[in-house]
Amino acid sequence: MSILNALQKKSTETGGEFASRNVVPFDPSGRRQNTPPDMLAGDKLRIGTPSSAFIGQPGSSIGTALPDLDTEQTAGAKLNAETLTRSSVRQLPDFVSWTVDAERVEPRLVAITQPHSSYCEEYRSLRTHVLHKGQRNKLKSIVVASINPSEGKSITAMNLAWMLAQTDSTNALIIDADLRMPSLADYLGIETDKGLSDVLSGTATLAECIIKLEPSGLHILPGGEARQDVAELISGPRFKDILTEAREMFDFTIIDVPPLGIFTDATVLINQADAAVLVVRANRTRYSQMDRVLEPLPKDRFLGVVLNQSEDILAESHYSYGYYNYRKLNDASAP
Repeated sequence: MSILNALQKKSTETGGEFASRNVVPFDPSGRRQNTPPDMLAGDKLRIGTPSSAFIGQPGSSIGTALPDLDTEQTAGAKLNAETLTRSSVRQLPDFVSWTVDAERVEPRLVAITQPHSSYCEEYRSLRTHVLHKGQRNKLKSIVVASINPSEGKSITAMNLAWMLAQTDSTNALIIDADLRMPSLADYLGIETDKGLSDVLSGTATLAECIIKLEPSGLHILPGGEARQDVAELISGPRFKDILTEAREMFDFTIIDVPPLGIFTDATVLINQADAAVLVVRANRTRYSQMDRVLEPLPKDRFLGVVLNQSEDILAESHYSYGYYNYRKLNDASAP
């Protein structure tokens, strides 16, 4: 149920008690009259909401996951972690560790730089969807893709992977498979000379290239040196072997891939992985492009769509009841 529907239902149940609060109604006449692809019509294929571009207020205590928590932990580690129902934690090899410095991280990685913000809360919601669908369908490797460049897929993949690693008893790995332009190591401020390209070419092993990120416990396989023969490497048997190894070691493997509309690598990887999430940028991605690119892909493999940089912004002041506004209402009623 959307936030707006929940508010309307609450208002009806309480005889209009919340009718006077600041709730922004949805006006369908303001929408563009474009027809989305058929695969986006079902409710099961929607992850996130059009309000995914929240107005972030990192210093605010309202609208955050832990409004009264003061923490000295760096890099947003273990905030509001969920729990998987699993009896034991898988033992991993002793990978090289790297302590993430939040000041050196790309600011859009809000799971690290703004863990208390409402932006980050949206990624917690996305994590919940992935956890529930992943456990129900036994999905372990998930591709995060986009149609075009600059739609936010790498940022979404990194934020999602960081949040998954904060789930209790869960091991998570993110793979930078955009080998023409690997970016995840730079986003994190990591200095490394080995990565996926080295594993694929046989000059390094998987265990030698995986880095454990502290304090979250997320593991990353950087892209390594940029290459042009990516399609040949990805299509070969070695990447399947890498995914098999990753499935044995990790509960979730998130794979950042090149844009679907430009390169064939992402299509190959989607067919090799268990599932995929599509990131689209509001007012940028065209339905016609989506139809053309998604038509040959297996529709049942897509978990859903993340709408990025939406103009339908929901401010924290629009919450009229419930946990998010609890402290504000109590402060207002105090004598």
